[in-house]
Amino acid sequence: MNKIDAKVHSGGSDRETAARDWKSGYQAQVREGKTVRNRSGLEIQPLYWPDEEVDATYDAKLGFPGSGPMTRGIYPSMHRGRTWTQRQLIGLGRPEDFNGRIKKILKSGASALSIIPCNSVYRGVDANEVEPELLGTCGTVINTVQDMDISLADIPIGDISIGLNDPNPFTMLAQLLIVAEQRGVPWSKITGTSNQSDYISHFVANHMFYRLSLTGARRVQLDAIEWLAENVPNWNPLSVVGQHMQQAGATPAQAMGLTLSSAIQYAEDCMARGLEPNKFLERFTFFFDISISFFEEVAKFRAGRRIWARLVEERFGVSNLRAKRFKFHAQTSGVDLTRQQPLNNISRVAVQAMAGILGGLQSLHTDGYDEVFTTPTEGPAKVAIATQNILKHEAGLCDVIDPLGGSYYVETLTDQMEAEILRVIAEIDEQGGMFKAVENGFVQKAIGESALGFQEAVDTGEQIVVGVNAYQEEEEETVLPAIDRPDPDWMQGQIDRLAAYKANRDQGGVTTALSDMRTAARSESENTFAAIVVATRAGATQGEIIAVLRDELGFGRPLVVA
Repeated sequence: MNKIDAKVHSGGSDRETAARDWKSGYQAQVREGKTVRNRSGLEIQPLYWPDEEVDATYDAKLGFPGSGPMTRGIYPSMHRGRTWTQRQLIGLGRPEDFNGRIKKILKSGASALSIIPCNSVYRGVDANEVEPELLGTCGTVINTVQDMDISLADIPIGDISIGLNDPNPFTMLAQLLIVAEQRGVPWSKITGTSNQSDYISHFVANHMFYRLSLTGARRVQLDAIEWLAENVPNWNPLSVVGQHMQQAGATPAQAMGLTLSSAIQYAEDCMARGLEPNKFLERFTFFFDISISFFEEVAKFRAGRRIWARLVEERFGVSNLRAKRFKFHAQTSGVDLTRQQPLNNISRVAVQAMAGILGGLQSLHTDGYDEVFTTPTEGPAKVAIATQNILKHEAGLCDVIDPLGGSYYVETLTDQMEAEILRVIAEIDEQGGMFKAVENGFVQKAIGESALGFQEAVDTGEQIVVGVNAYQEEEEETVLPAIDRPDPDWMQGQIDRLAAYKANRDQGGVTTALSDMRTAARSESENTFAAIVVATRAGATQGEIIAVLRDELGFGRPLVVA
């Protein structure tokens, strides 16, 4: 039956009960007003399911959204009742530059923040420790609480979700908390996600993120998860990142399998700390790449959601429905964008975004068409936001929950992707878990082989890339976008401000706080993230904090796999 108020005749009483439960959950999230109709005037129902007898495995594989097996979505209403968060990743220049840009993006339709720091910040050093011309070209220079405060000037940080692309040891999060403290905003009102908290993905694919050793990063991450659960209860301290692995060359199924294996590792580590999975898994989130392979990506997300809901119940005894939810942010794949004929990237981004939306994401970043060259400039960033608005309001993608559900192709492909994802998880289990598989280079080697295979397909023409190995234009000139480059004098002002910040703080308090943080790192019983917050409050910069932790916990170095 396709009506929300229809009795379900097939599947027996279990199906009838599931349908009633879904209807109740849906109506709790959506107060139906006007009837939704398409341009032909036909009424659009929120959910469609078979009205004839179906295979006995149907309920086990699909069911209803908001309940097991979660294939069709983690909420009863999905995008019909709560659309995805439009979270554009923005970062450039000085904090003032970010603040001005994000205000414009919010006015264009974005509904959440996401801060990308300068590469110097990713490397764990302050602005005065690198060549000035390198500052602010790929993200915002944020070294201090003052920088964070300026970045978020006039932003109601207690009322908007904030994504921090802030690798371990999460100095930007500490800065955000102190800014909230200074503004009188309770930490309980701070919401968002530590987007770059997955240190495993960094060691596999992001070589500039090695702030701490593999074991040191593991220690700080667990300390942060434990401390934040008690002190900042609405913050998501962990985002397990499949994006890095897929952009490094993993296939979509491989990336999902490796990501879920990382999540298993983190869950086991948390349980070893004595944390309760029914509680801490509520705050696990995921971050994925969306490639141009449309149906494959839809199936990847549907299969991953189904596997995770079953896996946490079987492995960790989870009964809490909220802890079974596979909440994920996704970004359209910059790897698929091309320098040749760059305006074609607008079409690529639209297709990728559709795959993520129909795959059931909770949050989305759409790339600017110039993202293959630079941090998105203002014009392309506005087009990227408009792409989401068009898909949401004009294309009708929010009208129906899991609209591809029941397609012969999509359901078969979802099953096939599930089998491949489970195969990858089994391989990692055989290695002794994700931590050991990364330590011994197994994961890096597997991704490298996949990357090589795809590149060979492009090189031979088996995989067509428009404008690159096919449909090329004679005497084509690549039109480079206008790339924002921070003014050298303007960036020198940031270095001068950092010097003034250091000169005007209580140096004795900073020295004491850093010393206490060093002691905490040496102790097996003290919480390092608690000490990071104290040091940040005292006025320590992110570079100073990371330097101390590197001394005590070791510097991260890449593992070269032959």
